[in-house]
Amino acid sequence: MRAVVLRGYGGPEVLGLEDVEQPVPGPDDVLVAIRATALNRADLLQRMGGYPDPRGALSREIPGLEFSGVVEAVGARVTMWKPGDRVMAIESGGAYAEFICTHERQLMSVPASVSLDDAAAIPEVFLTAWDALVVQGGLTSGRWALVHAGASGVGTASIQIARAIGARIAVTCSAGKIEACRELGADLVIERSPHDWLAILQGAIPSGVDVVLDVIGGDEVDRNLRAVATKGTIVQVGLMGGAVTNVNVGLLLAKRVRWIGTTLRARPIEEKAALTRRFACEMLPLFDDGLLRPIIDRRYPLERIAEAHEAMGANANTGKILIDVAKIG
Repeated sequence: MRAVVLRGYGGPEVLGLEDVEQPVPGPDDVLVAIRATALNRADLLQRMGGYPDPRGALSREIPGLEFSGVVEAVGARVTMWKPGDRVMAIESGGAYAEFICTHERQLMSVPASVSLDDAAAIPEVFLTAWDALVVQGGLTSGRWALVHAGASGVGTASIQIARAIGARIAVTCSAGKIEACRELGADLVIERSPHDWLAILQGAIPSGVDVVLDVIGGDEVDRNLRAVATKGTIVQVGLMGGAVTNVNVGLLLAKRVRWIGTTLRARPIEEKAALTRRFACEMLPLFDDGLLRPIIDRRYPLERIAEAHEAMGANANTGKILIDVAKIG
């Protein structure tokens, strides 16, 4: 099968398209013929050597954390799926390829209202946003969330999820992406830089927000502590702005704040499967109800994967960047 492999660590030039051995499903696994995959910040970090594949030493390191496709074959103990089913999922890696093996409980059906080609834009960002805001953050109807990078994949998913459950949401983003966030339904959109987003937020929501979803880290960490309400929750999902910073820890104590660090990729398969099944039950129907939809900025063929990485590295996208693995049609 064709797959994009890392020929080293560094810039987009280390991504190479090669013929590799097709995976073979185990008893509980499903072999999926991938139609499309999608880019995530973790892919760029992995390419640069900063986010190793948790599956350990592999003969070929194939990036890619999510995919959509069609079931090709199933293991002897699989009961949930059959060949021909339209499916999507998150994985620890390996989705930049024509085939992938996934535990049956990590797969979800593609909603009837979403094309197979677009479904790859759903798993990683919607599961991440829902887990951070609702499952861990406790966001409910009528409460406020703050999400940084509101025009990113996780950001655009967060806006929709907050609206769908009746919560209110403030986002920060760059100046060129403000209207896109407003059109998606964000209640408050603040230019992140060079404006003082904290002062604007505190003026609009004096009591503070109930949940913060932060993919930035760095200097935003201290501002998050000032922005969050007493007994609020900060969920740290990423560190695009850096992992080391000065923080007024006194605010953590004075406000009795919960500060949670989380990732999906390194979790045990049992945790990922349980989260996937709950998402499929509670949130997946909202796509067919019209409350949720994948937000796609652009797409590239697998052969242009390096160009896609350059686009994401330049922060040029609003929503997801998709990679077409098989021909659309």
